[in-house]
This record gives sequence, C-alpha cells and structure tokens, in this order.
Amino acid sequence: MKPSVTPGVRLGQVSFVWRPWIVSVSLLLAAATFLVFCLSIGVGDFPIGLPQVIATIVGRGEQVDEFVIMDLRMPRALAGVVVGIALGVSGALTQSIARNPLASPDVLGITNGAGAVAVFLVTVSGGTSAAIVDSVGLSAAALMGGLGTGLLVYFLAWRRGIDGLRLILIGISVSAVMEALTTWLLVTADIRDVAQAQAWLVGSLDDRSWDEVQVAVWGALVLLVVVTTAAFQFKPMHLGDDVAAGLGVRHSAVRAVLLLCAVLLAGVAVSAAGPVPFVALVAPQVAMRLARCPTPPLVASALVGALLLTGSDLVARTALPVSLPVGVVTAAIGGPFLVYLLVRANRR
Repeated sequence: MKPSVTPGVRLGQVSFVWRPWIVSVSLLLAAATFLVFCLSIGVGDFPIGLPQVIATIVGRGEQVDEFVIMDLRMPRALAGVVVGIALGVSGALTQSIARNPLASPDVLGITNGAGAVAVFLVTVSGGTSAAIVDSVGLSAAALMGGLGTGLLVYFLAWRRGIDGLRLILIGISVSAVMEALTTWLLVTADIRDVAQAQAWLVGSLDDRSWDEVQVAVWGALVLLVVVTTAAFQFKPMHLGDDVAAGLGVRHSAVRAVLLLCAVLLAGVAVSAAGPVPFVALVAPQVAMRLARCPTPPLVASALVGALLLTGSDLVARTALPVSLPVGVVTAAIGGPFLVYLLVRANRR
C-alpha cells in the first residue's frame, strides 16, 4: 500500500502544501464569523432581521436600515472582527515562537503594559500626560505602551536566542509589575478618573467610532501583510533552528520580526478595544485542534479569534438583562480554558 502524499502547489517563487481539511475548516469558520457578525448588527433597540442586514451590507437595504447599520452599529461589529483577528494571529505567533501553549500577549505582559500606560495617562492629571493624550490620543499611547513592554520582555529574555520557557517566565514577571503599577495608580487616583480607567481596562467595544476602526483596520492590515511574507520562512523553524539554518533561513531575524508583529498586533487590538483578556490565548489552541495541526495555524487562529470576540460581544449584550463589556465574557471563557491547559501540561 502506497503512503499518501500531500499535494504541493507552486506559484512562481512561492510554494505551499495543499491541505483540504484546513481549507474546509477555515471556510466554515469564515461563514460562522460572518453569520454572527450579521446577527450582532441586527441586535439593538431597533431590531433588524438577518435578510435586511445582509441586503444593507451589499448595498440594497432601505434608507433607515442603512443609517442604523452603517452609521451606528457597523463600527462596533467591525471593530470586534478586526480586534479578534489581531489577537488570534498575535497569540498564534507568540505560541509558535515560544513553542508553548501558554504564551500569549496576556501572559507576556503586553496587554498589561498597554493598560498601565493608559491608566497612567487617565489618572495622572497635569501637563505631561494631558499633552500626550491631546497630541497622540489614549489609544496610540496604549499602543506605544504595549510595544515598549513587548520589547522589554524580548530583550530581557534574549540569551543568544529566545528560549520559550525563559520568555514566558520573564513575561509573567513583567506582567505582574505592570499590574501592580496599574493597581497603585487606581488606588491613589481621583474616583472619577478611576471609573474612566476601570471601564477601559475591562475591555469593551462600546461607542466605537469609524475613526478608531479605520486606524485599527489599516494597522492590522499592514502587519498581516508583513506576517504573511515572513510566515513562509517561519515554517522550517518548526523543525529546529539547525534545520532552518541549513535551509538558508535566518531564524533569529525571522523570529524577531514575527515577535515584533505579534506585539504590534496585540497593541492595535488593545488600542481599539482595551485589554480584552484570553482571546489571544484561546483562539490559537482551538484553531489548532479544529485544523488538526501540530502548531497554531495563522488563518484559522485569526478566524477563531474574530468568531470568539464577535460571539462574546453578542452574548454580552443579549444573554443578561444588563449589557456587559465583552471582556467579562471572554474572561469567563478563557479562565477555565487556561486551567485546562495547565492541567493538560501537568499530565504530560
């Protein structure tokens, strides 16, 4: 009996392996994400049916539906998709680079670093912080905070290369420091500033505007193009650095570029929706199991992240009498999943 051979496809200088199961799973995830996206748009004080939502999206809806959907509800729903994609890809990259399912922007301190900078600017009144908020905005300042924290973790973990366990341990330490700083700022700040900062820290898609969504879309799109370009060189690194070097891959440079993209994608997500917890941790692991891959697949991770965040936002607005921030639902899902990963790793 002849062994099955996975067919390969070559397009010019680019070649890849055709895997029908992964393609089928990705298409199903995309369809489910679009369905939940449309259902989320239709929910509100002025309910709109699914056929009307789809007709409006393709440009054949009525004027009233077009105003409600495109001007009022589309920014929130689109922000959920973009943030979910950014967090899913960011988590897949960090887990692949660290070779550890527990590695994510939450664990590595990136989201806590962005949150600490945002809370500092909200709670510390006066000249410098007010000038920063007025000039670059709170979202951009949070993005720079996440980037700075990610670079700090990377440089502290660097010892002639990146070891996954060392990266996670240093990330947990830096995350704890940033969380302690955030807590100290909240305890010592004015109660009105604390309420504003706390609402941002939970992670929410409320009151998103088209300007915020456009910045997130373009930022994520540019980073995803870079990730796609570098991903072809990252594949051989799953076989080990020595094998990758033998194939002509500059593994240290590729790893640094992809880790920087992961940090920036997490920063884009935090700047658009606040530090939404556990999406970057859960999405790659779920995608890996659905796609039956040994490592987190990027496309499926992005789609699972979008589906998870959009679905969580829909649940947060409809499941309870009081509307909740989306971060509360993702935390309720991600907490037990983190325990499952820890128990599974301990059994191994």
